[in-house]
Amino acid sequence: MRTGLQIGDVSVPGRVLMAPMTGITDLPFRQLASRLGAAYVATEMVAAAELARARPDVVRRAAVGKGLPLTVIQLVGRDPSAMAEGARMAEAAGADIIDLNFGCPAKEVTGAACGSALMRTPDLACRLIEAAVQATSRPVTVKMRLGWDDTSRNAAELARRAEGLGICAVTVHGRTRKQFYTGVADWLAVGEVKAAVAIPVIVNGDILTVQDARDALAQSGADGVMLGRGVYGRPWLAAHLEQALADGRVLDEPGREDRLAIVIDHLRASVAFYGLPLGLKMFRKHLGWYIEQAPWPADPLDRRAAKARLCRLDDPAGVEEALTGLWRTQVDHIRNSVVDPEPQLAEAGGV
Repeated sequence: MRTGLQIGDVSVPGRVLMAPMTGITDLPFRQLASRLGAAYVATEMVAAAELARARPDVVRRAAVGKGLPLTVIQLVGRDPSAMAEGARMAEAAGADIIDLNFGCPAKEVTGAACGSALMRTPDLACRLIEAAVQATSRPVTVKMRLGWDDTSRNAAELARRAEGLGICAVTVHGRTRKQFYTGVADWLAVGEVKAAVAIPVIVNGDILTVQDARDALAQSGADGVMLGRGVYGRPWLAAHLEQALADGRVLDEPGREDRLAIVIDHLRASVAFYGLPLGLKMFRKHLGWYIEQAPWPADPLDRRAAKARLCRLDDPAGVEEALTGLWRTQVDHIRNSVVDPEPQLAEAGGV
């Protein structure tokens, strides 16, 4: 069975990709997910115009580092000249692949005529593609939605035009912008894009388990899958799905001590990258998701209280100590419980 993707001159060593997510896929997260086996983890969405002006926080979002099998930098914008300069800077920074965002549904992005708003202005979208492709020698890809709304599902036509302009792959989230993240992703509709182009197509949206990945590939005919919100608190998910698609072997979720080590590694990396207090602030959202996904008795009130208690702490060493104590207390509670914990563990998020 095919186990990788060819995107331009880049061989991606897998078919399970991790989406660019603002505030999530920063360098510490990308390095962690890569160590756990992810083949492709994109940067946060980077504003092309602000990158061209070298705004420090934007440059930080595009940060590259050791331990990444690939460097994928995603750009967003509406000005072709800024997009071209952003693509040149991304290549100079070490990007293997440059991705253009035509899919973000956030109001602050679409209100600036960027992201999925470009599905309403395909001529401008094509000018942005042309500018980026001509500015760099690296493969350029596009991530889009099905369209702005159900009356204007134009993903297949835009993908066809993008391919003609030199785009090397396209990712399609199976929702319109109007849906945001409501309803369910329409994987069948992504098949219309696959039928329209010869370049690789990646299906995105609602892929949380091995069966989701298999169903999304079967319904769309896509060449790969892209994970988004499913990796919250589970940075190992891409590697696990990759293994299952490759040979049918479904890996166990990390054990309790392994998970604790992953969380602590992430905390330390975040503080090292950002410094204090920003590193701890950036980590807190991840900490909340790790606790939500932890293999403990599923008591939402206990989890909420634990998150609130830990997120009030402002010292990394204190967070680490409190987290370790909480984690091991929960493990002892499970061991001493008369209820068999294994069904709860599976329910808590088996792949």
